[in-house]
Amino acid sequence: MKSFYLCWFLITLVGCSVNNKVETLISENSVIKHSQRTGYQDRYRNLYRKPAIYPTTCQENCYPAAELIQCKTHMQSCQYLGAKPDVDIGAGFKIKWLGHASFIIHTLDGQQFLFDPVSEQFDWPVNWAFRLSAGFNRNPAVPIPAEGLHDTNAVMYSHIHYDHFNKDDIAKIGNTTKFLTPLGFAEQFPKNGYDISEMAWYSSKRLGEVNIHFVPAHHFSSRIYVPYVHEDQNATLWGGWVLEHKGKTLFFAGDTGYSPHFKDIQKKYGDIDVCLLPIASYYSAESPSWYRNVHTTPEDALHAAKDLNCKVMVPWGYGNSSWRMGDHTSHSALFRLLHMRNKLEFNIPLYILNEGEEVSF
Repeated sequence: MKSFYLCWFLITLVGCSVNNKVETLISENSVIKHSQRTGYQDRYRNLYRKPAIYPTTCQENCYPAAELIQCKTHMQSCQYLGAKPDVDIGAGFKIKWLGHASFIIHTLDGQQFLFDPVSEQFDWPVNWAFRLSAGFNRNPAVPIPAEGLHDTNAVMYSHIHYDHFNKDDIAKIGNTTKFLTPLGFAEQFPKNGYDISEMAWYSSKRLGEVNIHFVPAHHFSSRIYVPYVHEDQNATLWGGWVLEHKGKTLFFAGDTGYSPHFKDIQKKYGDIDVCLLPIASYYSAESPSWYRNVHTTPEDALHAAKDLNCKVMVPWGYGNSSWRMGDHTSHSALFRLLHMRNKLEFNIPLYILNEGEEVSF
């Protein structure tokens, strides 16, 4: 009883920590690539080198006007008004896009999953520093319904960058759900009784009738850099997620550049029914090659959808609730996607959402 009152008293000062439950999932089929740089331990690297050449690259007039997109200013503050394709593939996934990379997924067995939930700005102290430096901020994402927040069966993070992993959202979601993360991720969680599964590429976890697979992406990770004191470049893994339910699959790619890993995923799990693919954050006047190496252009995403043999593609990364990191405007990537879809005669159904919209496939 004394310890209870002591904890209750201290919680107003520093809080009473409860150790998290952490498991590491590395199966015989898992793949881990460690950095080859001398002196770096437990640093990860991509499966493939930077592509020497890409299948297609838009060279000029990449952002022509599109009647299907209505904007307040040039390619900024927009809504997509085009008709939605009739896609009836019986996959059993209900998808709601909250903005940027955040999704709510419902399955036919009644489970709810979250991908990369980030509802506000970057975590402190970066958000504070941005205010002082007049750095870029976002419009808030569509909120997760409060009544259903704690009904989440699992939260899945693709990587540790601030626009995909937010500690404030962890506190909102609470410790009654499971968190599935890449390797090296658990130490980022506060000690408050969270149930965390750290996973290697091609490791799996079953929840109810859903098999959840962590798969490769072509990206990198970093969160803290203090010169001569601390850096965590590639100290945590990155990747995407495949949900498999009764023979149907949904793929969330996470941040990624284009590489043969898309064909690897298709070879391992078969043709993907629903593909959630990023199309933004690829542009940089100063470092275009570096940005494209770790972020798919719209035409890269279209080729990835072909590699995966997707039955429907849902793009993300653009929008009114994104940070415009490596984009001309909030919707420039969507303009380019529509242009390149026509140029490449892309025949996979393209289902374009505005933030807050949902669809069932």
